[in-house]
Amino acid sequence: MLSALAVDFCVIFERDPAANNWLETLFCYPGFQALLFYRIAHWLQQQGILFIPRFCSHIARFLTGIEIHPSAVIGKGVFIDHGMGVVIGETAIVGDYALIYQGVTLGGTGKESGKRHPTLGENIVVGAGAKVLGNIQIGNNVRIGAGSVVLQNIPDSCTVVGVPGRIVCQAGVKLEPLAHDRLPDVLLEEIQALIARIEVLETQLRSVPTLSYSTGRVDG
Repeated sequence: MLSALAVDFCVIFERDPAANNWLETLFCYPGFQALLFYRIAHWLQQQGILFIPRFCSHIARFLTGIEIHPSAVIGKGVFIDHGMGVVIGETAIVGDYALIYQGVTLGGTGKESGKRHPTLGENIVVGAGAKVLGNIQIGNNVRIGAGSVVLQNIPDSCTVVGVPGRIVCQAGVKLEPLAHDRLPDVLLEEIQALIARIEVLETQLRSVPTLSYSTGRVDG
């Protein structure tokens, strides 16, 4: 637990250019504070202690705005940036060195028992407001764009955008975790394709002969 917390603390300085010193990071970063509460609660739950782990989670949510169920499994080096509104469900699994922004939900889709929350691989980036729902697998090195809703399995080294989330493969392309401006705009690409198709159809229609109803002649 302590070694994981040490990595969680150090990774903040790697991922956030606004991190100036250890004192500020310790007392002014709710993402790290939520992970601190979570790791204590998770350890207590593993010892078979009842109620106290959930109560720790409740206190953490009150203080930080981040809700992490003590039964979730979270790897080392996870950075929850800002974090307000983040929800990580009971059976969720988050791999090492994930970067999670505010408003993210790793949730379920119903009242089914057993594994009902997503599993995230290593080096994941989940953009602000994204929702990853259900017992699905998200591969390593995946980037999920802000506001996306992911409902299906995602292979390694892909970018996911849209509602519902659509895959844009980026295998072999190294991207910086903070480079959100490089996410593709799939909706814009589809709109541009539709506009181009409409222009082609309009050109074809202009070349079609027209029928004059007054004279019965075919003009053009």
